[in-house]
Amino acid sequence: MPSTRAAILCSLLLLSCLLLWTIPAPAQEVQRGALVIQATRHDLSLPLRDLAKNPPPLQPHLQTLFPKHPLRFSGSSGVDTAVQRIALPDVSTTNLLSFDGVSGTVSGGVTPPDTNGAVGGTQFVEIANFDFAVYDKTTGAVVLGPTRINTIWSGFGGLCDTTPGGDPVVLWDKTAQRWLLTELAYNGSFTQNFLCVAVSTSADATGSYNRYAFSFGNTLPDYPKYAIWPDAYYVSVNAFGAGFGEPCALDRNAMLAGGTAAMICFPAKSPNSSFLPSDMDGTTPPPAGAPNHYVELGTSGTSLSEFDFHVDFVTPSNSTFTGPHPITVTSYSLACNGGTCIKQPSPGTTLDSLGDRLMFRLAYRNFGDHESMVVAHSVKPGSGSTALSAMRWYELRATPPGGTFSVFQQGTFQTKAVSLWMGSVAMDKMGNIALGMSGSSASIKPAVLYTGRVPTDPLGAMESAKIVVKGTGVESGSNRWGDYSSMSVDPSDDCTLWYSQEYFKTNGTNWQTRLNSFKFNSCH
Repeated sequence: MPSTRAAILCSLLLLSCLLLWTIPAPAQEVQRGALVIQATRHDLSLPLRDLAKNPPPLQPHLQTLFPKHPLRFSGSSGVDTAVQRIALPDVSTTNLLSFDGVSGTVSGGVTPPDTNGAVGGTQFVEIANFDFAVYDKTTGAVVLGPTRINTIWSGFGGLCDTTPGGDPVVLWDKTAQRWLLTELAYNGSFTQNFLCVAVSTSADATGSYNRYAFSFGNTLPDYPKYAIWPDAYYVSVNAFGAGFGEPCALDRNAMLAGGTAAMICFPAKSPNSSFLPSDMDGTTPPPAGAPNHYVELGTSGTSLSEFDFHVDFVTPSNSTFTGPHPITVTSYSLACNGGTCIKQPSPGTTLDSLGDRLMFRLAYRNFGDHESMVVAHSVKPGSGSTALSAMRWYELRATPPGGTFSVFQQGTFQTKAVSLWMGSVAMDKMGNIALGMSGSSASIKPAVLYTGRVPTDPLGAMESAKIVVKGTGVESGSNRWGDYSSMSVDPSDDCTLWYSQEYFKTNGTNWQTRLNSFKFNSCH
């Protein structure tokens, strides 16, 4: 996001913070009266491989530096009894590919990169501000790019075509064998704001796309996070000036067919913020007619909040958004009280923990006898650590499928001195869980690492972490790191995991991304 946005929205955020700290936890309710928003335009693109021959120029004045959202709660929430106190052997995985992806050099040094990626049938697609690239998932060879994200909307017209806005997300629609690529677009005064959404017409990410622009009017739909579900593409946004956390659903079937598509949203409400919709992994769909599950931090350090979104594109008035359903968790405190405290060696800046939200993705899987969702966020370490951030992770289960979600296991993974943050978690078909993250301290330059667990490990415990790449530089021009990473699962074997994260080779703002694939030795 551009740095000019901070000045425009600063006063709104300050007022929101003051108000939200005094608002009690809301009672569960069934929201009705959904808003129906038709795409302002849609079309079918030329093949992306052809559009990429003449990519649009980078707009160097843009900088993705969005303001922070209001805290849902503040202060300490008690002793974290989920801290992992036992040491397990090295994580039982085999590394496959590990190579550099998109860099800040090609993206003009914009910060933060918002690194994420997805793995499809034969390709891996990485996306970051303001570029994306397509790789052969077997060899790591570049198939296309890196190239500007708004290349996808070349010739489309409007702001999606001309003005990249960042906060990109890429997902693989496993059932349909299609790619979903998205970013924001807005004008300089934020009076015109759009979600730009493209759905591939085949399994080839370099082919043609059905392209859509959805308008939010003069409301900025910041920090959008997407998820794929059988009945819709679900999305959450932080709606500045409109109540903040806003859930929406896009007509997946219409977009796959390239037809006229609508977006159904429920009005943003405080104190909701930074929802994550559930994104389906695996081959078994959720129970027929099951709603999508949205989860956010609770209003205290002992809870998460879950909501159910049922969408009906035929009769929109039948759509509902129900919650919050509180999920009690072991006490935690926000890393850095939700703000900035992560240390790097000199001349590195002190980095933002983004401890005020759950981290992308909320990964869902149906095992037949139960449903699981895994998610993580940054928390204050417990006793025995001098670090400033640790990773809290959860496996939420509904048994039997269709039931109420509650905590099956949870853990706080910490080190003695290295701060861990900006994590992403996923689960393979065997129930193995992988957690990728960044690690840094005042004496150790930020590195990319991951840990994991197998079902026979003690509940709430992760195995010893593996370093993917050690940073040889620090971020010295900004305090924003991330603002998200991603762990995705290969649909071909439902075992291989891909982690996308940033690090620095040299001091400054020219970040480098790293793509790493691996699998648990027990997954076949």
